Amino acid sequence: MSVRPNRVASLLAGFCLLLLATLAIASTGTADHSKFKALQGPFKSGEEVTAACLACHTEAAKQVMATRHWTWEYVNPDTGQKLGKKTMLNGFCIGDRSNEAFCQSCHIGYGWKDETFDFTAENKVDCLACHNTGAYRKLAGFAGHPPYERIEFPPKSGKFVEATDLASVAQSIGATSRRTCGACHYFGGGGDGVKHGDLDSSLNKPDKALDVHMAADGLNFTCASCHKTDKHAVAGSRISMTGADPHGAIMRGEKTDRNPATCQACHGDRPHKGDFQHSERLNDHTRTLACQTCHIPEFARGGVPTKMGWDWSTAGKLTPEGKPFQLKDDRGHVIYDSKKGDFVLGENVQPDYLWFNGQVSYTQPDTRIDPATRVAINTFHGTPGASDARIWPVKTFHGKQPYDTEHLTLLVPHTATPDDTAFWYNFDWPKALQAGADATGQPYSGKFDFVETSMLWPITHMVAPKDKALDCAQCHANDGRLAGVPGVWMPGRDRNAMLDTFGFGLAGLMLLGAIGHGGLRFLTRNKRKEH
Repeated sequence: MSVRPNRVASLLAGFCLLLLATLAIASTGTADHSKFKALQGPFKSGEEVTAACLACHTEAAKQVMATRHWTWEYVNPDTGQKLGKKTMLNGFCIGDRSNEAFCQSCHIGYGWKDETFDFTAENKVDCLACHNTGAYRKLAGFAGHPPYERIEFPPKSGKFVEATDLASVAQSIGATSRRTCGACHYFGGGGDGVKHGDLDSSLNKPDKALDVHMAADGLNFTCASCHKTDKHAVAGSRISMTGADPHGAIMRGEKTDRNPATCQACHGDRPHKGDFQHSERLNDHTRTLACQTCHIPEFARGGVPTKMGWDWSTAGKLTPEGKPFQLKDDRGHVIYDSKKGDFVLGENVQPDYLWFNGQVSYTQPDTRIDPATRVAINTFHGTPGASDARIWPVKTFHGKQPYDTEHLTLLVPHTATPDDTAFWYNFDWPKALQAGADATGQPYSGKFDFVETSMLWPITHMVAPKDKALDCAQCHANDGRLAGVPGVWMPGRDRNAMLDTFGFGLAGLMLLGAIGHGGLRFLTRNKRKEH
């Protein structure tokens, strides 16, 4: 049996990329930053550290400022929608505007607390956020700043956070890591694992059962092993996805505009090998299924629950003494918070599945909604069976959040920082919604209610070992995983009574014909011998 040339190329490319990733992870820098005079400090602020960094890395800030990590804005080329800080909604903390000081603790900059933030000031870029290797923490509510002095945090909690030793952090900077990327991407939505379901702190030191690529005792990939950067622009994002990548692996040095963060970029689009007939049948499935569909059988598998539902309408309940409170499940996870409402948590969750071509459209603050139905905050597009679409696994999140009953638009409340209009501070929805409308400039009638919403999150991390991938019967069954997915004819699942009757009837006639023919041959055997 000959081996196809494109398969050889794919295997070679995959080996090269794996080798490069391993070398990149194992390599050390060529400079000891603890010896740099400019980094000896003392530093009074993060901006002073950045100024020192830019003395050598002269173009770094300009590069960062050209990325979505800095602007938090993106024009969707498929829909023309402008997505970003003013227009993005979700079902978790709902919106960024009016809550900047809290939300921007994950911004790679210092001081973004309102619309006056200067996006052109290079010293506002936070180099330490991505390149620290030790004790560096940006606190929620501090607009992207680390603590510069010892403070009580959270306020009135009796817990204290020490001041950040900026000089020590600056002298020990290094390459990005799962921990530095995860400091923001694990904790979006207000806590560990809340949003994505496939990204949480369990990936800091995962075993092979949790993720075969990032396993600390295995390949030990960092985020940057797949999410390659070019001038600080990071490849791969749920905001702009590649739904299908029907190509071989990307060869070392190849000039291409393909997304290097897809599975096919390393493994190619026909990655299965072994028994020829079986591997070819599996490879044929790549024309229909995303790799993640079979190789991520469940998400939230690392012991950190993800939020599957959030009901804001129940927020604001107080004890008889007028104090906020929390309720926890039998594992100690919060399932009700006076400041946030009721939560539904999930672990080892089976994904939902749908056709997806990478195009996503969003409900925005000026989009008119129908409150009689569940409002889809985002919609994944894809035509069943189309060449540019694959069946993808997703997390379906259900929410309940405020909307304007006259304008029929979703509202962005002021929830986060402790002032007299923040809901978290005084549990007053009318004030919080009016403050949010004032900050966003969104028309608000002053009348509100709560509407059920949904939001989809693509599942693409926590890749299981191949022996834990889905087997045939988990899909090819009447109640299999793809039972609700349109446009798929499943042997073992899909049936048509008329076709079944015709097929079995035809088979019966063929059997009778064969038996009759055999019987005649038997009865006339002697005559044939005489002849």
